Amino acid sequence: MLGHLRVVIADDELLVREGAKSVLSAVGGIEVVGLAADPPELMALIDELAPDVVVLDIKMPPTHRAEGIEAAHLIRQKHPSIGVVILSQYADPEYALELLRDGSNRLAYLLKERLGRPAQLAEAIREVAHGGSILDPKVVDALMEAQRRRSRSRLHGLTEREHEVLALMASGRTNAAIAATLYLSERAVEKHINGIFRKLGLSEELDINHRVAAVLFFLQRNVD
Repeated sequence: MLGHLRVVIADDELLVREGAKSVLSAVGGIEVVGLAADPPELMALIDELAPDVVVLDIKMPPTHRAEGIEAAHLIRQKHPSIGVVILSQYADPEYALELLRDGSNRLAYLLKERLGRPAQLAEAIREVAHGGSILDPKVVDALMEAQRRRSRSRLHGLTEREHEVLALMASGRTNAAIAATLYLSERAVEKHINGIFRKLGLSEELDINHRVAAVLFFLQRNVD
């Protein structure tokens, strides 16, 4: 099968392994070359077969917690040219963030329901094989909701005056204009703004515009 992407599937459930193999075998341009039931068997197959992509369950023996993510990091370290597609029953943002902690290239996180949609699974395999990345839309939604919750939590820590200052910042007012509107000195406005940055966790972020980031926090809250 010259030119086909060579894939190894890893899952501790035989029916899932065989089901995934059957699904992918019906897709043009993809060849399933091996099946593994646990991480050690998977790593041995990778060393033996040198596949283009590995498709594996997020929860595998021995603990059925996040062995798939641990295996993905190990594959990334030992075989950086191999793409990895993680399959999970859970649209969990923490799992996704842990998977992508060292970068997103050649990684995908999909829900297992995609096994019933061969074209989407095949698209993810092709994408990671060529250096790209894919997150399941439901996982993206979960990540965005988690970010909104964190934003709301941080905003709740602001004083009433800091909320007023931030609202005026969001309207595009300068420090001088904010001071005039709230009958404060510019120095007082600067102190309030520094307090806002600190409470929103922006004080140590050297590579972003603090004022813009603070306004984005405010706007996220108001979109919700």
